[in-house]
Amino acid sequence: MRVIDSHTGGEPTRVILEGGPDLGSGSLAERAERLQAEHADFCAAVLLEPRGREAMVGALFLPPENPKSLTAVVYFNAAGNLGMCGHATIGLAVTLSYLGRADPGVHIIETPVGPVQVEIRFGNRVVVQNVPSFRYKKDLSLEVPGLGAIKGDIAWGGNWFFLTPDAPTPLDLTHKDELTRAALAVQRHLSLAGITGTDGAEIDHIEFMGAPKGTDAHGRNFVLCPDGAYDRSPCGTGSSAKLACLAEDGLLPPGQIWVQESVIGSSYRLHYQRGVKGEIIPIIEGEAHVMAEATLLFAENDPYRTGIRAEA
Repeated sequence: MRVIDSHTGGEPTRVILEGGPDLGSGSLAERAERLQAEHADFCAAVLLEPRGREAMVGALFLPPENPKSLTAVVYFNAAGNLGMCGHATIGLAVTLSYLGRADPGVHIIETPVGPVQVEIRFGNRVVVQNVPSFRYKKDLSLEVPGLGAIKGDIAWGGNWFFLTPDAPTPLDLTHKDELTRAALAVQRHLSLAGITGTDGAEIDHIEFMGAPKGTDAHGRNFVLCPDGAYDRSPCGTGSSAKLACLAEDGLLPPGQIWVQESVIGSSYRLHYQRGVKGEIIPIIEGEAHVMAEATLLFAENDPYRTGIRAEA
């Protein structure tokens, strides 16, 4: 299996060039569901140790439905599919540019939750126009065992997020283990309480928000992804959900720049436009770097050919 690895603000993306599974026909959303339902071993083998790590997101190329689109893609992590992934979209665009498959300029990439627009700039910079984003519930109060009272918002930015300023510790790497445990506790409480997004969708991303450390930034976050790994980047879909909340509260007008820091200090430049139905269209600018080209081998006698998993 041929792959190219990149990172966006420290968060890795593994693009599958050759050797992925055949997902058959149907819509992109249907083929994405087939990936999760029928090819869990593939996802785990590509992303988990010993070949990868839990923070890594995979990007599987598929033929686009619209011939004018650059490509279609299904994003996945070790836990399953991701509807959209901001950092992986930036990494994918830089990878395609590196391969000579995409020139600088504006392109369309199809995802299972809708098409996104990417502008490839020189110097590894990419601007992503994300899917429409919105806040679903405001000031939801939770009583989380071990954490106490937590208040936050539920918002959609391409994935479902619970966003809260009630972080148990400062948002820095020295507290990543405590932040991870707290985010997992919030995630479990939401699930047990039956609190969901629209149509019963699972809220599988938790975002702690706080003040920035950099003088040119406006906010800092710690985002826990569905596989239990924290996002090293500022999280494109999480930042989109954040913009939706800021916009609805009247705290950020269209076009005004918001700089979002991650827990490791990397950043995105963000702003938004208004959609035709009043929703926001987030614009995310970030930088990615290609790190490696590799051929992954899957020997039949390798006891960990499908990855190291907890149930083992």
